[in-house]
Amino acid sequence: MADDIEYHVEQILKLCGDDTQREGLRETPARVARMYRELFYGLSKDVDPGKHLDTVFTTKRDSLITVRDLEFYTVCEHHLVPFFGVVHIGYIPGPIKFGARTEGYRITGLSKFARVVDDYAARPQIQEELTWQIADTIDDKLKPQGVVVVVKAQHLCMSMRGVQKQGAWTVTAAVHGLFKTNKDGVKDEFYQTLEL
Repeated sequence: MADDIEYHVEQILKLCGDDTQREGLRETPARVARMYRELFYGLSKDVDPGKHLDTVFTTKRDSLITVRDLEFYTVCEHHLVPFFGVVHIGYIPGPIKFGARTEGYRITGLSKFARVVDDYAARPQIQEELTWQIADTIDDKLKPQGVVVVVKAQHLCMSMRGVQKQGAWTVTAAVHGLFKTNKDGVKDEFYQTLEL
């Protein structure tokens, strides 16, 4: 596969009118092939972002947990140029039941959320799907009472080409459960934690 990528990158550079034998470009096709393997590791069938949420712990409380400012870098699937930003995640832990009795609430390690974000970002993406992939995975694996994911990003496909609007941010959100209805003001509480 790497040889194929190298060949095609070289052809693209030639078609754009550059000399692929000049010093600065001689190793570029090989570097690009290595970069694509790194950037797109999430396309491997061995990568399951949800597996990071298999390890759970128990807490006695079901109050809001917010993990914010998780940096990510990914590549726009429309133009293959980067977009990057931060992900904010909030969830209300779901109950662990034994019969009719609640024996605590299900949580996971905070670093697991960063791993989920990284795995989904490691493939060509659009921001809208990235947001829902993260939210759906948390909802499916942790079974919280509610989850909200907000992604704020800058897209180089918008700032360095096309309309060339530097400094423009795109914000997307995905909600499940209690955050959908804003029961007891949980969505408001989450957005307040982003202002801290």
